[in-house]
Amino acid sequence: MNPARRVTAAAVVLAAAGGLSSAVTTPASAATACTSPTYTRTFYANTTFLGTPKKTDCDSAVDQTWSGAPATGLPKDGFGVRWTVTRDFGSGGPFTLAATAQDGIRVYLDGTRKIDLWKDVSTPQKKTVDVTVPAGRHTLRVDHVNWTGTAAVSFTYAPRLSATADSVRPLVPTGTSVTYDAATGKARTSWARNKEMDLAGYRVYRRAQGTPFGATPLATTTSTSYTDATLPRSGGTYYYEVRAYDRAGNESAGTTDQPVTTVDRIAPAVPSGVTGSSGGKGVSLRWSAVAEATSYRVYRATSADSAYTRIATTDKPSHLDTSGSLGARYYYRVTAVDAAGNESGRSATVSGVHLDETPPSAVTGLTVTPTGYGFHLTWDANPTPDLARYVVYAGELIGDDEEKVCSAHQVEWLFTDTTSYDYPTLPDGEERCLFVDAVDDDWNSHFEWTRSPNIVVATERDTTPSVPTPDGSPVDVTASAGKDAVGLSWNTVPDATGYQVYRWNPDTRTYDSLAATTQPSYTDTAASGAGTRYYWVTARYADGTESAPGADHAILTP
Repeated sequence: MNPARRVTAAAVVLAAAGGLSSAVTTPASAATACTSPTYTRTFYANTTFLGTPKKTDCDSAVDQTWSGAPATGLPKDGFGVRWTVTRDFGSGGPFTLAATAQDGIRVYLDGTRKIDLWKDVSTPQKKTVDVTVPAGRHTLRVDHVNWTGTAAVSFTYAPRLSATADSVRPLVPTGTSVTYDAATGKARTSWARNKEMDLAGYRVYRRAQGTPFGATPLATTTSTSYTDATLPRSGGTYYYEVRAYDRAGNESAGTTDQPVTTVDRIAPAVPSGVTGSSGGKGVSLRWSAVAEATSYRVYRATSADSAYTRIATTDKPSHLDTSGSLGARYYYRVTAVDAAGNESGRSATVSGVHLDETPPSAVTGLTVTPTGYGFHLTWDANPTPDLARYVVYAGELIGDDEEKVCSAHQVEWLFTDTTSYDYPTLPDGEERCLFVDAVDDDWNSHFEWTRSPNIVVATERDTTPSVPTPDGSPVDVTASAGKDAVGLSWNTVPDATGYQVYRWNPDTRTYDSLAATTQPSYTDTAASGAGTRYYWVTARYADGTESAPGADHAILTP
């Protein structure tokens, strides 16, 4: 029996060897190139890693479990898998290697065995070791074998991050350079990325010529460049260096100092005391002289927040703008310029116009029609070219029968494309006076200039209910008009079991019952159409009686 088994085994080896011999000319590994830190993974049909691998591929991590053959051409038992990776560890330092396997695992650093768990087991075995990795490039190799049953393997390597374990400083960053942009005054420092796995970032330092670097960095970054927008603008030479620091707090030495020489970018002070005076000849601008300024630039815009265009350069602290249109308002800002061409910020905004002292013409054609909600006004469109608005005035006639004066106040401002207005006021038969004023974009008002508006006197309709509201009601009602509805609200009356809402009916000259409610509010959705609505609300009591009504009205306009 034993010889037979040996013959069978030999036959298998020979068959495998025969298959491998044909692959020697084109090994599986030759077609696979794995980029560090990705592992190169090779599969063997034996536990001695002899012969040509059956398969070679790339693996981002050593963390697999197989319950059968891990690849085509491999047995389900008695196979080996090897992972290798060569990478730059930068400054190196203390690392932790952690391995778990079922069955065997061996871990090598540069060919030196660091973990050895090489036995057939039925449950996973684990081991963790601390090692010191020297600076530079090094190779890790993980060998795993499966003799029988389930195969499982896991391996990680990571830097130790505590300050007590890691005192190794990162390497000095390489490839440092600095470029300076004279147009913006910014300096950009760049460098090559460090290789340390525990790298936390970089610190950029700056010093003026003749002074040391300070203890506080100019900037801290995880990038490989930094743009300094805080360089002094007065001109001079400055030096930059970069230091790497790791997660344990270790900082590298500084790079070679990188110099930049800046240009003078300090602008003169912003002109102050700027004034703008409107006049018939134009807008006169004046400001206080600025030290070191050799000239001034005047900018103009058609509105305070629109784009400003330079209209003049002068060596005096004043300018008369005669290029504007008559009656147009312009906005101005002034800057100071020094001999190096540095321009200050813009001054505060002032405005002015070529004075327009001509008021609009009077509003004509005003008609006032009494309505159930007040008055409806219409008038002719005013032809004034620079008309800015209409202003509606309403008031009362005061004085005796021989001479009455319209005492009016503004009730509405309207756009120039409007030639009608609904003026809501309680229609209770009073005599009113109304007129419409025209105002231009320079605030010239026909009424204020002439004091002679076209006044129209009209008498309101009288829609007051003929049934008076008794005194002494405990209900305080408030009516407010909405769109096609009136909202009513009132106070809560003690001992009341509910409330009764009434609305005046001008046709029957009675207050019609609208609704009974237990809430201190009601919405009359049937109150559509323009007009004035009058309401009563009473409190209802348990004995069936009602209180005196509380009253209010609401005006609905078209």
